[in-house]
Amino acid sequence: MSDSSKGSPAWTISPAEYLAGRAKTATGGIERRSLYVAARDGVRLAVDIHLPAGEAAVPRPTIVLFTPYYRRFRLNEGTPAAVEASPSYAVYRDFFVPYGYAVAIVDVRGTGASFGAREGFRSPTERLDYYDVVDWIARQPWSDGQVGITGISYVGAAADFAASTGHPAIKAVMPTFSVWDTWGDMFYPGGLLYIGMIGGYGRMIEALDLDRRDVLQEFPYFAGPHYAGPAPVDDDPDGTDVAAAIAEHAANFDTTAFVTQLTARDAAFAHDPAFKATTVAPRTYLSGIRPELPHYGVSGWMDGAAYTNGAAGRFNALPNPEKRLLFGPWDHGARTNVSPARVGARPRFEMNAEMLRFFDQHLAGIDTGLPAERPVHYFTMIEEAWKASDTWPPAASSQTWHLADGQALAVAAPNSDGADQYRTDHGIGTGRNTRYERIAGQPVEEYYPDWHGRDGRMAVWTSPVLEAETEVTGHALARLWIASDAEDAGIILYLEDVGPDGQTRYVTEGRLRALFRKTAPAPADYPHTGPWHPMGVADAELLTPGEPTLLEIPLMPTSWLFRAGHRIRLALAGADRDHLARLPFGKSPLLTILRGPDRPSALTLPVMPRS
Repeated sequence: MSDSSKGSPAWTISPAEYLAGRAKTATGGIERRSLYVAARDGVRLAVDIHLPAGEAAVPRPTIVLFTPYYRRFRLNEGTPAAVEASPSYAVYRDFFVPYGYAVAIVDVRGTGASFGAREGFRSPTERLDYYDVVDWIARQPWSDGQVGITGISYVGAAADFAASTGHPAIKAVMPTFSVWDTWGDMFYPGGLLYIGMIGGYGRMIEALDLDRRDVLQEFPYFAGPHYAGPAPVDDDPDGTDVAAAIAEHAANFDTTAFVTQLTARDAAFAHDPAFKATTVAPRTYLSGIRPELPHYGVSGWMDGAAYTNGAAGRFNALPNPEKRLLFGPWDHGARTNVSPARVGARPRFEMNAEMLRFFDQHLAGIDTGLPAERPVHYFTMIEEAWKASDTWPPAASSQTWHLADGQALAVAAPNSDGADQYRTDHGIGTGRNTRYERIAGQPVEEYYPDWHGRDGRMAVWTSPVLEAETEVTGHALARLWIASDAEDAGIILYLEDVGPDGQTRYVTEGRLRALFRKTAPAPADYPHTGPWHPMGVADAELLTPGEPTLLEIPLMPTSWLFRAGHRIRLALAGADRDHLARLPFGKSPLLTILRGPDRPSALTLPVMPRS
């Protein structure tokens, strides 16, 4: 089925209905101007401004995107007119300008045609650049002083960073598919290193920064025979400035060295103790986001390593009265509908319409009816229905499944002790059609199509056949008593849907490095559903071999309908060779999962009432 909002009762006015009633105000075409804007330290940043043709003297609100992925490519001579020079951002230009907006796209320092070098994955200096560019925009004759910021992934997190500068011209932000805690949501989900950051992504970003067109052919988003590096600004037709800017990019941070030095959430660099993993996290700057600023976060159930956690945590951390959250059946960037019950891979949800309505309400001063809508919308897969809520997670009852004899999940707590043993298999992988691939620059159309059978090399516990439909919406939690014969271990849990024919489907997952099992009250800047693992340098604690230890492992949020006649399964692995760094080195820990009255291992699911 489709993820379109058409006809959905979850909205008073659906995004589709809003768009149908919103007239375009500028239909005479689009004109572009490109120039350098100087930051406070003199570094020149390349900016493209898109305006309605012939209306450069008309003040209007501006939507801004800050990107490290080229605001626009230079095209080789002879390139067909149909080839888009801005494949990542043309959609914003072509959609918003006809509705009366200016659209500004900026190469962040150290990238594209901009000068300077990158100190890190969004540095304090880059954050101040956002303020300076917004300040410049607000003073232009084509600007009415109202600025909104949006974007996907890095570009989306930049919206939060820009908002945290407190510039008064920023009137609304809509970060989509982006992190809140960069370390935990992306670099080290569950404390386990995501190797895509030091492999594919790092190689891609270096190729972009240094204009390595040969390497970019490995990444479909940036591959093509017509692309000739970053586009120069209007006053640099021969590319002299671009070449000089790219030369400065040679000093950019190395992604592998950057990520692998930050082995804990508060770890710092030896060369700069003030620069920590927290430095690149939007949540660090929460206090700078004005409480009156309207905010709208968007994510999808297969959004990256742990971006769904980030979207939920950010929504609950913001004190802003006008805040919204949208969870859809999407991957990173909503390029694919990931629901197994979908019809067609392409998402049909009217995302641009929802963005337009948000910015119309808060930038253009149009009464869109948005304040009457509930703040949270989410899509339940398999049921294929949009729902609305006042909170995330929605109010749900807790359904506990206890690990029991015979690899079973049982409603009743066991009245006698038992244990299951599992030897870590470092050969286990989850393939190349998973939630991780998009954030490493690889396109995926089918999600987990080859999942069935992968749990044959894992420890599993399966429920009886469900007598009624069971909607799991929110954050599941596993509390497992585990003894290991090694001092550390990686625990990866998968929630599965087992059909009447035995076919298994991936639902969601959670991970935890045993070294970081310590829990603490969640911080105000990252309210957490379930236990919070601080994972700081001082929080690391080795396991005592053979000693049972409680591991509380939250799974990433989802909304999934288990049909009557299906079963729920929890699968446990100690490795995902395709995505997570293996540990401990040279060992395959023997894990003993205990169960019984004194050490009850269990899975708790958030279950919604069914009418």
